[in-house]
Amino acid sequence: MRDPVCGMEIEEQAAVASQVYDGRTYYFCSEACEEQFLEKPEFFVGAQKEPVASLTTGYNPDLPGPVHVELPIAGLDCATCVVTIERSLLEVPGVEKAHVNFALGKAHVTYDPHRADLEQIVGAIKKAGYDVGAAEMRVRIAGLHCASCVAFVEEALHRVPGVLEATVSPGTETALIRYVPGQVDFAAVKAAIESTGYKAVHRLEEEEPPDQEAAAREREYRTLMRKFWFAAIVSIPILLTSYPEFVPFLRDLPRTTLRLIWAVDAVLALPVLFWSGQRFFTGAWSAFKHHSADMNTLIALGTGAAWLYSVAAIAVPQAFPEGTAEPFFDVAAVVIALVVLGQALEVRAKGRTSEAIKKLLDLQAKTARVVRDGREIDIPVEEVLVGDIVIVRPGEKIPVDGVVIEGTSSIDESMITGEPIPVEKNPGDEVIGGTINKTGAFRFRATKVGKDTALAQIVKLVQQAQGTKPPIARLADVISSYFVPTVMIIAVLAFLIWFNVGPEPRLAFALVTAVTTLVIACPCALGLATPMSVMVGVGKAAEYGVLIRNGESLQKAAELDTIVLDKTGTVTKGKPELTDVVVADSGLPTEESPNADRSAPGHDPESAILWLAASVEKASEHPLAQAILDGARERGIEPTDPSDFRAIPGHGIEATVNGRRVWLGNRRLMEREGVDITSLLDRAEALEAEGKTVMFVAATVGDRPTAVGFIAVADTIKEDSVPAIRALQQMGLEVIMLTGDNRRTAEAIARQAGITRVLAEVLPEQKAAEVRALQREGRKVGMVGDGINDAPALAQADVGFAIGTGTDVAIEAADITLVGGSLRGVVTAIETSKATMRNIRENLFGAFIYNTLGIPVAAGLLYPFFGILLNPIIAGAAMAFSSVTVVSNANRLRRFRPQVT
Repeated sequence: MRDPVCGMEIEEQAAVASQVYDGRTYYFCSEACEEQFLEKPEFFVGAQKEPVASLTTGYNPDLPGPVHVELPIAGLDCATCVVTIERSLLEVPGVEKAHVNFALGKAHVTYDPHRADLEQIVGAIKKAGYDVGAAEMRVRIAGLHCASCVAFVEEALHRVPGVLEATVSPGTETALIRYVPGQVDFAAVKAAIESTGYKAVHRLEEEEPPDQEAAAREREYRTLMRKFWFAAIVSIPILLTSYPEFVPFLRDLPRTTLRLIWAVDAVLALPVLFWSGQRFFTGAWSAFKHHSADMNTLIALGTGAAWLYSVAAIAVPQAFPEGTAEPFFDVAAVVIALVVLGQALEVRAKGRTSEAIKKLLDLQAKTARVVRDGREIDIPVEEVLVGDIVIVRPGEKIPVDGVVIEGTSSIDESMITGEPIPVEKNPGDEVIGGTINKTGAFRFRATKVGKDTALAQIVKLVQQAQGTKPPIARLADVISSYFVPTVMIIAVLAFLIWFNVGPEPRLAFALVTAVTTLVIACPCALGLATPMSVMVGVGKAAEYGVLIRNGESLQKAAELDTIVLDKTGTVTKGKPELTDVVVADSGLPTEESPNADRSAPGHDPESAILWLAASVEKASEHPLAQAILDGARERGIEPTDPSDFRAIPGHGIEATVNGRRVWLGNRRLMEREGVDITSLLDRAEALEAEGKTVMFVAATVGDRPTAVGFIAVADTIKEDSVPAIRALQQMGLEVIMLTGDNRRTAEAIARQAGITRVLAEVLPEQKAAEVRALQREGRKVGMVGDGINDAPALAQADVGFAIGTGTDVAIEAADITLVGGSLRGVVTAIETSKATMRNIRENLFGAFIYNTLGIPVAAGLLYPFFGILLNPIIAGAAMAFSSVTVVSNANRLRRFRPQVT
């Protein structure tokens, strides 16, 4: 059975806890998972029931139950607008859940495919006043001459998950497909067309933008800037004629002439309101239809009220108290212009926050050279199939994941793993798509293509994480939900107070304060404060090979005070290496040295002993044998084949090498053979104190076995572990090493790594209990392990860090995955988390302070004391640029650099 929280497979009898919910019993691997489940059981139960369609959108009939879709929304410009869209989506029969992420501009919808479809969901978004962002693909179809077959092809294309619209033209033999960016590829379209009996030849877009969302954002920016420039140009004459007393050729005009000029201003202001400001009024109307209010409501009310008041003032001035029949067309026009400019700058700034995703997408090669029918051909990377033989030359990008089958090379994997040193690749080694071949040419067999590659999985994880919220965001969400109604109430109260007890002209003052209060309020600054920082922070971490699963993990990582490191494969390399060769005082007599053999090494005694040991081990299957053989070959020593090999369980091995009987093993083997090792014991015990495994070498000298030396192997510490551990300690974290090794070995490794506290002789199933014990001490614990054997401990920890290497990215194993397999990633993850949380707090503080101070000032709080009344135009400018300030502050994280690189 599976833990509903972390997804780990557990046995019923091994479960730490169980709970009954909705008539079903759920079992948990840890108390932490149980606590999370009890807080929100419907979330985890729902997650178990919601399979995701193959391309995250559309209906897959092979999957029972609800389907999850992810749709980009165009023109989503205010944080509180999400409520309008969510309500519209939830009104669709069959839609079970709807969540709109403002920062990413995406809607996540869970629906019953038997009661609702993608078209209805898209229609609901359009009904709310927004469009679903879509990309287009044009495909050439060979042999399409029959108009009656068009419907069959279109129907097949509509069944492709993620396709919004498909139009097939028999006249041009092309299909125009509108689809959700990132969810549909050419291979899926090609398969759909060919299922109808026709052949999809190729795509017609030769210069398609690599990032459709970026292209859509650029189009939105240009549209907003056109609207801004139109509003700005029209606002100039309106602004001049609104204050005739300051314009020489207007100040002496009679009142009746001015009213005619103001009537022209009213007409000029209309296209500004209903073209430049169209989204505010359509958004406000959509919100009203769904019984809600958002930023659009505030802007539409403020500017609309100013325009209507001004029209009434010039049409029936006698209906107004003396001195109050003045127009405010400048407020309506200039505020619209400034707010649209602010939104345009915000769109441009948002584009920079997703730069990390663009960098990851740019890593993807566009073409691949494959062997087909014995010929080398270049094909689009989308058409590479699993099993294809791919050829890579020096300087080229590796197109997909695979395994080297021929040739050797050095690969720069820094863009994926964060490791700066190129990695040597030989036949049998894995290569990662998106990395760069540095030196040699080689061939590899493709093992993962398309959305299955490590790069695609990393991009997907980063995008998902960027759309999540840390717990600190909940405060902003709660405040935002009450924000707009509260501002509207304050605006009404300000109007009433000024109208009843304010100085003359009361009506004018009342209108100005009400409009200013509506215009200055900025719920978007609050709504953007957290998600923009999370987007940049998560993306920046990904640039250094650190994959943060969600916003909660990001916040918790910043709060850690203890880091628990699994020894094997985390602090150490995870495989034994030859470290020492020690020669006995007697050594091997020169006249009886194995150097007489042509394959033996030179006259160096250490080389002679190593050659003997490696030759004996050549026939062994012991785990340490390969370490000795590799160590010998690295030193240029090629062992010979032994004869009469015999393994002695619990002791060691013996064999004949070049006519000489050789023994290799522990003390018990030496005692059994009567070999005196007294002269070697002090040096052997010193190495054993360092955590190394010593194996004595004895050989026949004359006619009896004699100790000739010993060799030592150890699971050595990674080169970057010590500086990474030191950096963690300098950050104020206590570093603890956890291992199943004996205490002596564990403490030896810990001393070398600079770790003072060791938890040794801990069985795998006890690791989670050790983490729980640390948590009971009041610690915030981060656990670093390999993501497989340490799964219970990773789940128990406040934050689990999974060590992954190459294509074997343990994405599902922990809260944070370190792609490069280095402890430097832990330092980077915590530094990034701290920097991001600091940035979020700055944004929230700025947004709270702006609204807390700005709204009372707009309502006229300073007037009784200092005679200061805020102009609505200044309020509009402040509101427009408050969001830009938040996004710009979040973009400061792009300059983040980790301490340990």
